[in-house]
Amino acid sequence: MRRSERRGHGGGSGKAALEEEEQPPLSEPNGASPPVAEVSPRRCRGATPGAAAAPTTTTASTTTHGSRRSTESEVYDDGTNTFFWQAHTLTVLFILTCTLGYVTLLEETPQDTAYNTKRGIVASILVFLCFGVTQAKDGPFSRPHPAYWRFWLCVSVVYELFLIFILFQTVHDGRQFMKFIDPNLGVPLPERDYGGNCLIYDPDNGTDPFHNIWDKLDGFVPAHFLGWYIKTLMIRDWWMCMIISVMFEFLEYSLEHQLPNFSECWWDHWIMDVVVCNGLGIYCGMKTLGWLSLKTYSWQGLWNIPTYKGKMKRIAFQFTPYSWVKFEWKPASSLRRWLAVCGIIFIFLLAELNTFYLKFVLWMPPEHYLVLLRLVFYVNVGGVAMREIYDFMDDPKFYKKLGQQAWLVAAITATEFLIVVKYDPYTLTLSLPFYITQCWIIGVTLVLIWTVWRFFIRNITLRYKEIRRQKQEHKYGKDNCLSNGDGHPALADEHSGNKLREKEL
Repeated sequence: MRRSERRGHGGGSGKAALEEEEQPPLSEPNGASPPVAEVSPRRCRGATPGAAAAPTTTTASTTTHGSRRSTESEVYDDGTNTFFWQAHTLTVLFILTCTLGYVTLLEETPQDTAYNTKRGIVASILVFLCFGVTQAKDGPFSRPHPAYWRFWLCVSVVYELFLIFILFQTVHDGRQFMKFIDPNLGVPLPERDYGGNCLIYDPDNGTDPFHNIWDKLDGFVPAHFLGWYIKTLMIRDWWMCMIISVMFEFLEYSLEHQLPNFSECWWDHWIMDVVVCNGLGIYCGMKTLGWLSLKTYSWQGLWNIPTYKGKMKRIAFQFTPYSWVKFEWKPASSLRRWLAVCGIIFIFLLAELNTFYLKFVLWMPPEHYLVLLRLVFYVNVGGVAMREIYDFMDDPKFYKKLGQQAWLVAAITATEFLIVVKYDPYTLTLSLPFYITQCWIIGVTLVLIWTVWRFFIRNITLRYKEIRRQKQEHKYGKDNCLSNGDGHPALADEHSGNKLREKEL
């Protein structure tokens, strides 16, 4: 949780906590006035003191962690700390010990080695999750409960360890190990080709001339919409979502010679995917973001609400964010932010590709529950990771290291890709068609040229113009002072400086 959120839960008013951070100190601890920086105007040599302009004073103000308060919602919290918010570490430890004691003393151990192995692994994972839910460090989210996000953090650790185990097996053993999870796995499966006949209206089929459209409308259509709705809530930026959506379609065009699953009709790529599913999901997501940014975050204890309707509304809002921060990525503001945004887009695209390549190399059908569980996993950890990345980018002085969930998501994405590389290097090394290679070379070259121009050439040019303008202003001011031999300051300094700026413009 953020610092202001911790104060809100601890019993202090959330509004008062935020106001306390926002207000600069009005006086020194000893009661003296705050330091004042005096700026004296530049005077010509030989000017009389009486002719000098009055000094300009600027009050120094402290810069706090609330530098982005304009993008963060204000929170009102009565600080009610109920049974629901307590850690219950002793209760969890007692229940866990009783369960293990029951299995050890009262339950007869089966003689099935494979069953005992599976049960032992599951029990070990559950004990680790119990430890993590009660003892792990809190993340940036606190609704519906901090323990919920600690649970998914521990699931991330378990999943990464599972991927590491698969990575260290041979290709045959790794695929056959999947049979321990589901006996139906470990069998090569054919990939479905979504291309073929791409006619929207097929006149040769008198029964149903639009059969090509209906064939493409499977369970992945609502999955595409829901997935992009959730991704929009994670990224909180319309442009980044559209770039990732369009870029993935280009990746499908580029890699359809490796995976038949990427082979789709042109209208399936751009109309059904980009415009209908992805576009509608992004639109609904942006509308939800607008509502969350305008919502009043006023939290009151459940038992302090007098009406039953108010209690039910409070329970429902428990599943909404505690507070809201509007993401302002500003990729063109600095080279660091530009490289970070490019890295985020790259990780998103790589995680999307891993979905298809993993089920290809591990022989998992697209409708298998493990594929769905992986998507559910990314839905729950992706939002936390994006918030931690944004905090790390936006305020590096306070957030000195990358968040724990963001670190794990990056490690998981890299490990998944390494599994794909090890299990099927032949597919990944299939050369791209020549025209695809040319398009990617041109695209990467244009991005590099824009980067060099925006953050190097343009900055050097602007710095040179500013230095030249300052030198010319100094020269004009000196000449005006020398031209007035009576010792009085030149009154035309400011006017000449303005004329110089107008001339440069």
